[in-house]
Amino acid sequence: MDNRVNEIRRKISALRDEMTVVEGVIRDQVNHDHDCTEAAGRLLAMRSEMSVLIGQWKAAGGSERLPDVREHLKRQPVARLKKD
Repeated sequence: MDNRVNEIRRKISALRDEMTVVEGVIRDQVNHDHDCTEAAGRLLAMRSEMSVLIGQWKAAGGSERLPDVREHLKRQPVARLKKD
C-alpha cells in the first residue's frame, strides 16, 4: 500500500509541475491579448485530474499533509517578468 501512496504522490507532483507550465502559458497569452481558451480548458482538466488523484491518495492510506501551492512554489524557482 505504501508504494501505491508514493506512486500517487509522484503523479500529483508531476501534475503540479505541468499545471505551473500551463498557468504560465495562459498568463503569457493573456498578456499578449491572445485567446487562452485551449490552455484554460487543459488547466481545468488537470484540476479535475488532481481531485481524482487526491481522492485515490486518501483512499490508498495517504494521511500526511500534502504541500499547498505556496509550499510547492517555494521549491521551484518561478520566472518573473520585470515591469517596465
